[in-house]
Amino acid sequence: MGGDLRVVVVGADDAAALEEWRYAHNLVVPPAAMSAEEARERLVRGYRLENAYLGDVLVGCSTVRPAVDGAVTVIARVLPGFRRRGFGKALYERGLAHARGQGAEAVETCVLAVNEDGLRFAGRHGFVEVERYVLDGGDDEWVDLRLGL
Repeated sequence: MGGDLRVVVVGADDAAALEEWRYAHNLVVPPAAMSAEEARERLVRGYRLENAYLGDVLVGCSTVRPAVDGAVTVIARVLPGFRRRGFGKALYERGLAHARGQGAEAVETCVLAVNEDGLRFAGRHGFVEVERYVLDGGDDEWVDLRLGL
């Protein structure tokens, strides 16, 4: 499961990799679709962005946001055709290791409420729901979850 996965950290000077990250992000969470400029801003703000490949085929991406009040946000996204093959777990474990390296006291994640696969994945990995909300001007429900370390 996930054994042939190749994960690449997106560098600030790699526009092609950033565009692939943005493609995967936007496909998995269309209500939060972002422009190329918004994706670049994530790098400027210190987010760690990674792309996951099976051979040369993009299968997902991840985001690790810097710590806020001791909590690091880790989000793993796997494209629908590649789910339930261990890729999300591999991305999540990499993100968790990075969070621990930042001295995180807790890890948070955020999942679109209609993404039942994502919510089940988070629950299987020990996350507990802390909040459900709809963003101003939006219609989609989001779920914030937390894992104590």
